[in-house]
Amino acid sequence: MLQTIQGIYRNGKIELAEVPQNITESQVFVTFLTSESVNLDSQLMSFGMFSGSQQSTESDFKDAEFHGDADEALS
Repeated sequence: MLQTIQGIYRNGKIELAEVPQNITESQVFVTFLTSESVNLDSQLMSFGMFSGSQQSTESDFKDAEFHGDADEALS
């Protein structure tokens, strides 16, 4: 059984955020994550970020509207 528990490496020791369930002794693998800060603004879409000289029209959305699959009787 695999368990993943968050922790932190500090001063040569690993401090776990919680106690593993039903494990008194086990082999472990430790993966160190980079501590770079993530810029969430670059991962979010915002209105107008892909806009160009041509703007979408209402008919563009009607063309892309899903009307169900014929073989699934969803229409």
